[in-house]
Amino acid sequence: MSMRGAASIVICLLAAGGAGQAETLTGAMCRAYNANPQLNAGRAELRAIDERVPQAQAGMRPRVTGDAYLGVQRNRLVTKQRDVDVNDPTNTSVTKNIQNGASVPRSAHLTVEQPIFDGFKAQNETRAAESGVFAGRERLRLTEQRVLFDAVTSYMNVLRDTAALKLQESNVAVLTEQLRQTRERYEYGQITPTDVAQAEARLAAGKSLASAARATLDASIGVYRKTVGVEPTKLAPGAPIDRLLPKSREEAEHIAQTEHPFILAALHDADVAELGIKALESEFMPKFSIVGDVFSQTDLSGIGNRNVGAKILGHLNVPIYEGGLTSSRVRQAKETAGQRRFDVDVARAEIVSLVRAYWGALQAAKTQIAAAQTQIAAAERALYGVREEAKAGQRTTLDILNAQQELLNARIALVAAQRDRVVASYAVLSSLGRLSSAWLGLTPDGYDPAIHFDQVKDLWGDPTTPDR
Repeated sequence: MSMRGAASIVICLLAAGGAGQAETLTGAMCRAYNANPQLNAGRAELRAIDERVPQAQAGMRPRVTGDAYLGVQRNRLVTKQRDVDVNDPTNTSVTKNIQNGASVPRSAHLTVEQPIFDGFKAQNETRAAESGVFAGRERLRLTEQRVLFDAVTSYMNVLRDTAALKLQESNVAVLTEQLRQTRERYEYGQITPTDVAQAEARLAAGKSLASAARATLDASIGVYRKTVGVEPTKLAPGAPIDRLLPKSREEAEHIAQTEHPFILAALHDADVAELGIKALESEFMPKFSIVGDVFSQTDLSGIGNRNVGAKILGHLNVPIYEGGLTSSRVRQAKETAGQRRFDVDVARAEIVSLVRAYWGALQAAKTQIAAAQTQIAAAERALYGVREEAKAGQRTTLDILNAQQELLNARIALVAAQRDRVVASYAVLSSLGRLSSAWLGLTPDGYDPAIHFDQVKDLWGDPTTPDR
């Protein structure tokens, strides 16, 4: 294969397969969105977080307890009676009386307690749980972004490494032909053994680079399999996502600070911490509940005895002093809330930094593509000139080999720049918080975390997991 023929690999870098059966970048992201175990684990984790809301609401719901006892009781009563003759006190007699009996002692007890006032503890814990659910949803969005970005990166890495391997294999073919021509010229006495040795060394190096390129491709295929769930077979071109990007970096920073799930999760965490303070402060307030009790007791205190009753009581609990434990917990919660507010500032700074880094990487990738294309054109002209000059004896074999290597390096640089161009555009979209199935239009019936939340938030019982 000629070096000019190898150039078509770079020109068609992202057209690795035909349109018919080729896997697309969108298809790979869809597969990852639907089947990636990391994303499915995040969804399951969020469903577990949803359960904190009904758990908090349970604090103001009635509590009903019942207990019952059942047993068997056997009684044996032995009595003795001594009789004395009043006329003859020495004349006595003893009468023995035995009575056997059995009973089934049993009792049943039902207690109902209805909280009336708990110092607003359940209310604040419910609001904190809801904020925790919202924070969990934002973290699920972060996981979704990470999985989709990993899918894009692994997809483009396979394309890049496939093209790089083909370039290296083409280079080996060219170097093999170069070595053959060099040996012919040596046989005719046109060059020295040094030229042959240089060609042999360069071919050995080329084979080594081709082997390394194959290993790199195998590693990229493994990452693709882990992320997407299938082996890459025939990958279609990948394209930048510029149509979804803002026009300026300043606009990108504004969008990111408003929409990025990392920032939104930090804000919800701050809300959870503030509501946690209020929930703890409820421990200083009185609690009041109504307690109803119904009971039935049979044969507990004797055969044939039965006791049935009912009562209703008001239970008032007023905390007076608990050793300073609650006060310490409130102070601790206030410091935690302060930390969460600082975390919001940290999150904003990190996201702005990400936007600037990815925006710069995107602009650099665009420049690198143009530079690599110019470099390839110049390297092709240089290689042609060196070969012509070598025919006239003005260039050595090493000059030809160096020119070929420069052209190969330029083509590999273009491969990398084209990959970086696509990945950088998705990285910018991720830094905005918009790398999601909804924004990309991957699937019309994507996962909706609100469905499970609505199914469980008002449940009073039933431990079965709802359909989702």
